[in-house]
Amino acid sequence: MSGEKTEQPTQQRLTKAKKEGQIGRTPDLGAWFGMLAASVVLPYTLGKGMEHARELTGKIPLIIADPDVAKCLAILKEGLFGVVWAVLPLALTMMAVGVAAAGAQGGIRVATKLFVPKFNRLNPFTGLKRMVGPQALWELTKSLFKTSVLGAVLYMTLKDIVPQLMQAGHLPLTALLDIVTHAVISLIRAAAVAGIAMAGADYFVVRRRTQKQLKMTKEEVKQEHKNSEGDPLIKSQIRARQMAMARNRQMADVPTADVVVVNPVHVAVALRYEPEKGAPRVVAMGKGPMAAKIRELATENRVPMVQDIALARALDSGCQVGQEIPAEFFGAVARVLAFVMSLKTRGSAAGLHRSPNSASAMT
Repeated sequence: MSGEKTEQPTQQRLTKAKKEGQIGRTPDLGAWFGMLAASVVLPYTLGKGMEHARELTGKIPLIIADPDVAKCLAILKEGLFGVVWAVLPLALTMMAVGVAAAGAQGGIRVATKLFVPKFNRLNPFTGLKRMVGPQALWELTKSLFKTSVLGAVLYMTLKDIVPQLMQAGHLPLTALLDIVTHAVISLIRAAAVAGIAMAGADYFVVRRRTQKQLKMTKEEVKQEHKNSEGDPLIKSQIRARQMAMARNRQMADVPTADVVVVNPVHVAVALRYEPEKGAPRVVAMGKGPMAAKIRELATENRVPMVQDIALARALDSGCQVGQEIPAEFFGAVARVLAFVMSLKTRGSAAGLHRSPNSASAMT
């Protein structure tokens, strides 16, 4: 079927999808990697927090002995700053890991199109389809598996720590805190590793689903190619219009020419010589109907026409409109211009003339 999406998305389609936020990514990957990184930074954070707490605790008796509002506010300010500086490395680490995970899954881009409200998102039938479709089934499976894995990790961790806590009545507080801290970090790391494995599977599924959604029909690929490269019909029309404009410009310059070298029927080359601007310049040139039009305008505007078959052909093949003639044509063109000047001196330059030097070599 022509409407079946069987073609891989083009680069233009992928770029458009990225701009619209349609990227195969899962937020779980960044969250679990962030948790794993947090388990590495957390001992440092807890250590700094405990150290700062001990310092503040040591100042409390001084405040009790000499109550003062300014001193209380100073200790409160110090405590708040201590919490911020202790938690800051943990927060920066998790933020950096989250940004890196997002970048690894397709780059970081603000999809402004997602902020535009779409009323079709309020369609209950579309929402019901999402609730009972394959995507909903995968989300349910993922949630159940995630809950089961995290429950198993929690059970294995608590199974080891509870007996230690039951027998920790004779242990000092610091030792007890070390046991709890070690257990919590172990729990976080085990949960993060399991979560990363699940997020990897989720990323594979989401990526595959997004690629399937971005697939294109053969007609869409063909249409996109036309849009990017240009419709051949439109391009030909543009070329035809450009050629017509170029012809019109040439026709407008024929009356300003000093001489038109003809073949005499098939080729016509109009030349204008302005000594202050350099060598003679081609102002119009053409074959067939174009040459006939140039001869007609030359006749109407009394521009001299000189028949020189060899020179006309050489100029047509070796020159371009709007440019000076090449050096190898200087001698032959100079003789034609001199011949035209002699005709003007006698008062009979207009019309078609046979060049007396048409058989001579061009030097």
